Amino acid sequence: MPDIQLLDGKKIPFKSSINGLEIIKKISKSLEKKALIMEVDGQLKDLSFEIKKNSKVRIITYDDKDGLDVLRHDTAHIMAMAVQELFPGTQVTIGPVIENGFFYDFARKEPFTSDDLIKIEKKMSEIIDRDVKTRREVWERDKAIKHFKKLGESYKAEIIESIPKNEELSIYHHGDTWHDLCRGPHLVSSGKIGKAFKLTKVSGAYWRGDSNNEMLQRIYGTCWSSKDQLNQYLERLEEAEKRDHRKLGKEMDLFHFREESPGSVFWHDKGWILFQRLVEYMRFRQRLAGYKEINTPELLDKSLWEKSGHWDKFSEHMFTSETPDEKIFAIKPMNCPGCVQIFNQGLKSYRDLPLKLSEFGKVHRYEPSGALHGLLRVRAFTQDDAHIFCTEEQITAECLSVTNLIIDIYKSLGFDKIILKYSDRPEKRVGDDKIWDKSEAALLSAIKESKLNYTINKGEGAFYGPKIEFVLQDAIGREWQCGTLQVDLNLPGRLGASFVNKSGEKEVPVMLHRALFGSLERFIGILIENYAGKLPFWLSPLQAVVCPISEDNNNYAKKLFEDLFKESIKCEVDLRNQKISYKIREHSLSKVPMILVCGKKEEKENTVTLRSLGSDKQQTFKREDLIKKIITQNKMPTN
Repeated sequence: MPDIQLLDGKKIPFKSSINGLEIIKKISKSLEKKALIMEVDGQLKDLSFEIKKNSKVRIITYDDKDGLDVLRHDTAHIMAMAVQELFPGTQVTIGPVIENGFFYDFARKEPFTSDDLIKIEKKMSEIIDRDVKTRREVWERDKAIKHFKKLGESYKAEIIESIPKNEELSIYHHGDTWHDLCRGPHLVSSGKIGKAFKLTKVSGAYWRGDSNNEMLQRIYGTCWSSKDQLNQYLERLEEAEKRDHRKLGKEMDLFHFREESPGSVFWHDKGWILFQRLVEYMRFRQRLAGYKEINTPELLDKSLWEKSGHWDKFSEHMFTSETPDEKIFAIKPMNCPGCVQIFNQGLKSYRDLPLKLSEFGKVHRYEPSGALHGLLRVRAFTQDDAHIFCTEEQITAECLSVTNLIIDIYKSLGFDKIILKYSDRPEKRVGDDKIWDKSEAALLSAIKESKLNYTINKGEGAFYGPKIEFVLQDAIGREWQCGTLQVDLNLPGRLGASFVNKSGEKEVPVMLHRALFGSLERFIGILIENYAGKLPFWLSPLQAVVCPISEDNNNYAKKLFEDLFKESIKCEVDLRNQKISYKIREHSLSKVPMILVCGKKEEKENTVTLRSLGSDKQQTFKREDLIKKIITQNKMPTN
């Protein structure tokens, strides 16, 4: 006789085992239409799952994130079902839910076309209209392997062979004939999906992400709770394509990539100016906040990574090299161990703490080729790291200081919508619980002081300490996880860091890991997309172009260029023998904020005509007044 406790605390007694569908009928008839799956004692289950003991149950609907995820997961299955009905002999491999949608990888000789996607969508709608029922079965391993091999599903059989032997194998049936290996949960029938879905694109994908394996075809799709939500997302997708930093980076002549060095940026002069200007601003803000900038080697002996614990947990992502004397070195994937070595030089006292060491350190991490994506996902990038060494008593104050600095810098760069994600102690961790209590309290205090919205990721902290993730929302509503703040109770001790406390005894410091942007390369990509290439004037890599109307005005234009250059304005003079309309159009496409036009009239009256990016109007200024205006606009934000 299980008692079912609902989310509001209400308990409903039942005489025998009960499933989710029966529970819903007891709660509300209107809930039947909205219910998708349920959570039983913290685990997601199908509504057909039989509950045999006292349990806490939460009914999940279209309005819940978990509900949206299962909606997308079912849509992925129905897409695979449609593909195999339309194109017999196609093998299905994996089909997970991803941000804003789903994908499925298929093994098929003929490439899918855009016309095929239309056919697949139509077939999916037919299956949804048929409202085929979902059924779950648990199979024995050998039976499942033989079954899928007999069907010609060699990839599926390989997946089953790789699953641990003690793990239950569940097979989900959609209708009478189509089925797939899946953990679930799933909807009770295909009719629950609705019609707010869209297949978006096809791309190549290596089997299991390994470039040594076969190339498969990946079909991407999106699914939402309503057609309004779908249309809003598709509009955002269209806007995102216009803002793609790879396209804008080419138009603005900022950077490019090459196959000879995958995941590494080839910065052009304008792109490098942008990079250095951002670093210049960061240096200014960090010096003001009491940080000391350091630089550590990119190549470090394997033994240091073993001491730090990174070799065991991260070695598959590290680039290594063996020297003729058989020593193994690794290109650093993070800056932390090198920073501790700086701290360890010389005796440190409690009077030296907190000690804030910042570094713009180049790091390298292996990412699969298929995961690389412009500046947003690379193998070589620059971390704007800082490590703060402090006492236990200083944790709270330093966490507050870091949080305020990060938020302030984001706002100065135009990001006003910031969300914080707080992760507390995981089950497997190091360090004394008393220190964890202090660390978690300090981070929570910093979050609450910021008065920003935050979520709690229970048990998702690092093994060495709790953390905050700083998430930005850009101009078209996308979220980007950038900055982090982590309290480390582990690494300083492993690498022998200590200071002399007030009692004259050696004590291990607490180490705060802090990144403002995380990766400068990635953040520049986010900036470009947020502003659609129209960067703030002080940050623009090319702020002004002086354009004479004819050769007769070249000397006047050159003198204006020289005056601006002396004031550290990033400018050029365009002396090409082209029409002024052509020059204006070309520089506007390159997102130059100011085009300064000099003609016969301007030279005679000692004026300049200004065309600002994004405006059809033009203004004429006295030469000296315009120079003052430009100098004022070029000032970096100070708070």
